[in-house]
Amino acid sequence: MAVNRATVLKNLNEAIKVSPLKITDEKKKAQIDEKLKGIHIDGPTVLRIGEVFLKELELGIRDKPSSLLMENTYIPELPDGTEEGQFLALDLGGTNFRVLHLVLHKGRIVKEQSKHYHIDDELRLGCGLKLFDFIAECISSFVHEHNLADQTLPLGFTFSFPMHQRSLSSGILVTWTKSFTTSGVEGEDTVRLLREAMQRRGDNHVEVVAILNDTTGTLLQGALLDHRTTIGLIIGTGSNACYLERADRVQHWETERHGEREIIIDTEWGAFGDNGTIDFIKTDYDRQVDNNSLIKNSFTFEKYISGKYMGEIVRVILLDFAKSNLIFNGELSKKLQDPNSFTTANVSSIEEDCINNVTLKTEEILKSYGQKYTQEDIVVLKYICEIVSLRAALLVSICCAELLKHMNRPDSTVAVDGSLYKHHPRMKQWMNTFIPILAPLQKCRLLLALDGSGKGAGLAAAIAMKLKSRSNGVS
Repeated sequence: MAVNRATVLKNLNEAIKVSPLKITDEKKKAQIDEKLKGIHIDGPTVLRIGEVFLKELELGIRDKPSSLLMENTYIPELPDGTEEGQFLALDLGGTNFRVLHLVLHKGRIVKEQSKHYHIDDELRLGCGLKLFDFIAECISSFVHEHNLADQTLPLGFTFSFPMHQRSLSSGILVTWTKSFTTSGVEGEDTVRLLREAMQRRGDNHVEVVAILNDTTGTLLQGALLDHRTTIGLIIGTGSNACYLERADRVQHWETERHGEREIIIDTEWGAFGDNGTIDFIKTDYDRQVDNNSLIKNSFTFEKYISGKYMGEIVRVILLDFAKSNLIFNGELSKKLQDPNSFTTANVSSIEEDCINNVTLKTEEILKSYGQKYTQEDIVVLKYICEIVSLRAALLVSICCAELLKHMNRPDSTVAVDGSLYKHHPRMKQWMNTFIPILAPLQKCRLLLALDGSGKGAGLAAAIAMKLKSRSNGVS
């Protein structure tokens, strides 16, 4: 059944309308709308973004140059209710990491225990050997503490940094991000480094059997909750998506194939547009945020939509508006002039005020920055936050809809995790509006799948052991 483009555009244009800017000065209103018109994406532009995303996806899946890495995770199946046994999970993605112990019975987690560990600056910035020795020490401490050291425990390793996978149990670190600069790890297999650190200790029977990122873990955790899950999505400090792809479409495959019917593909969509393909939506505000970021001209898509950047987009808009005397009587407080001082949590709180038609949280936020304001300033600030938030929800929805259409399944669940999705009061609502408009023939729903980075790693280990068992004990 063909989808009528005119109908989609009509429905889109009705859905992406923002609340009217209720100020009395018509000239000021016109100036504000002129400045923000690039952030307010119209229907034809929405469809154009979708077309570009699909083209990049198809290039990436054929192992051709693309801003979407389309990494093969080598996970050929989802939890199906037959997972049994005890598994460990290591969740490493920041200055704190976790070790978890999960007990599975008939595909369900019946027991769970975990512990957090902190990585000091010396380890994050120093020698990679010492970092992995410390992680191995913490794993060993954990298994001894829980009387698990005498049994063989398969471990799934969530490694939330850009990596290239060569197999289910091999992940090459492409580059450190966040606050890590540890030497001797980039370009190396992190599973091998962890295994060697565990072997140097020799005081337990932990076996690292799978590596994945938090997005893949979210898909696995979602599948445990709902067997219709086909997409894993993170909308938090960063953003990424993975999905189930037909194995015969995937060109990049570094291990022997065993008749796999489907495979989880990690799109790494945070980098969508790094090759300039979506520069037609980039505004001067986005360029300023990019220029002030740690790595310029990278993570292009993420800089439009994620928690790390949305607050900064609002702040640079406020800076420009103050210079143009469109807000705060032209005077921005010293605190708000500091880069990255305005958080995405603030945007979410202001959006709550928008929904409830109140000003309490917005006024508290402005006072915390020492910012003088009028009631009209609050109206303008709310308007800015709504437009920036709406664009983020729309962009996520566009790419999610393209994945659904590409898979072309009769019924799909999208497993979602991440602080922005959980705490922004309108993100889920907007996505539930936009996705059905953009993928009208695909039945789908959103599912909050908490802790994919932890539980998902344990599930990956369980799947790895099932695969190993089928191949008669040969890894």
